Amino acid sequence: MSQKNLKQKAVKGVVWSALQRYSTMLIQFVSGIILARLLTPYDYGCIGMLMIFMLLAESFIDGGFGSALIQKKQPTQTDYSTIFFWNLGMAMLLYAVLYVSAPYIAQFYNIPLLCNVLRVQGMILFIYAFNIVQRNQLQKKMNFKVLSIVTILTSLTALTITIVMAYHGFGVWALVAQYMLTALIPALVFWFYVRWRPQLLFSWQSFRELFGFGFYMFLTHLLNQFGQQIQGLLIGRFYNAATMGYYSKANATERLASTSISKVMSQVTYPLYAEMQDDKTALGNMIKKITLTLSYVTFPLMFILLLCAKPLFILLYSERWADSVPYFQVLCIAGLAYSLQSVNYQSVAAIGKSRTMFVWTFVKRAMGIVFVIVGLLLDGMRGLLVGMVLNTWFSYFVNIWLVSKHIGYRWQRQLLDIMPVLLASLSAAALAYAVGTLCSLSLYADGLLKFIIFVALYAAWSVLFHPEAYQYFRVAAKPLFKKIKRKKNKAKGIK
Repeated sequence: MSQKNLKQKAVKGVVWSALQRYSTMLIQFVSGIILARLLTPYDYGCIGMLMIFMLLAESFIDGGFGSALIQKKQPTQTDYSTIFFWNLGMAMLLYAVLYVSAPYIAQFYNIPLLCNVLRVQGMILFIYAFNIVQRNQLQKKMNFKVLSIVTILTSLTALTITIVMAYHGFGVWALVAQYMLTALIPALVFWFYVRWRPQLLFSWQSFRELFGFGFYMFLTHLLNQFGQQIQGLLIGRFYNAATMGYYSKANATERLASTSISKVMSQVTYPLYAEMQDDKTALGNMIKKITLTLSYVTFPLMFILLLCAKPLFILLYSERWADSVPYFQVLCIAGLAYSLQSVNYQSVAAIGKSRTMFVWTFVKRAMGIVFVIVGLLLDGMRGLLVGMVLNTWFSYFVNIWLVSKHIGYRWQRQLLDIMPVLLASLSAAALAYAVGTLCSLSLYADGLLKFIIFVALYAAWSVLFHPEAYQYFRVAAKPLFKKIKRKKNKAKGIK
């Protein structure tokens, strides 16, 4: 594929991915507001306690083969069929393990309801196994238009059904239904849309070839999921379901903000990185542009949320969720680093360094577990959250070091590149907080004042100094604004 065609596909991919992500984010935002008033922290806590087991099982289904198929330039029908039947086999095995383990997991948390919840929720493994090749083919071809439309319609459908169930008192089962529908609807659509069908064949040669890359990707993904969910396991074991619910709501809200843009980029960047894997200079330049664009938008967003956390949570979710605020504020600090994780992580994967990624992921997650457990032992829930922050920043530093070593975009250079955005955001936040504290206004007035001051200061810095990150952001956002403008003109009948 030529550089021109690659660039055009990337631009279209970013536009459609942005439409998908922000539409989905809006739906999730509305969903969170409505369901927080219909469901309790206990309901959310029950789902949160099981998440580590579900995500680990889902990691076995993919097994890294999805990434391996994208990384391979010309996968064959044999490759696809082999992975399809392997995934189905793994789904059957893992569901059997979950089914048998469900009573013991419920006993571990001392919540009998979790046994039936896990057995029902575990059936999603078959849906993922059934669907992964079709989704992979759409992503490899950068057909993000279809992916985006299906994802948006799925989110709307699942939300509607979940709200009806929550309103009629289904409690935790409403969240289970949302989880299942979000996977089932795209699986059915992609099965009929993508013309590929598996053939009755399984090639060990093909399996071994993909296994060489995919196995380490699988181990890496498995370690990442365990490292990211270990705090939920600890909170569920040493605290009650309500505390787990407060944490889950804080974590979900923070992740919605910190990954809202990086997930848009990541859908496009991995196949794009794979196409550019032989040109390290071009790859390094792209990493820089994406990093600065992400930091320019995400850093100020995280500081705004940290400043306005209490009025935001009470306004959106009601007083019932006020205990989530301290957790959310600490997690926003981790979100600064988390927003940049996938940029560096995916670039190393795209050049085929899966074994290196596994080794360093093991180091990152081992240190993360140490941070979280030591924090929990020293200072309870607050210490655990501080451990999560340290873990996230440690992981970021490891990732940029790997990019520095294998691609050539030096880690010192990356830190210097994002420093102006970080300092500008921190300074604006400090001034906004100081003015708000001096004024002693009501809860909502204080939040609004801090927001206005921060935005004004950050915008003034951008306009007056034209930092490099601001320039990249304008270039990246231009296609999206043009598309919106064309649609408006078309609606008005202007050619």
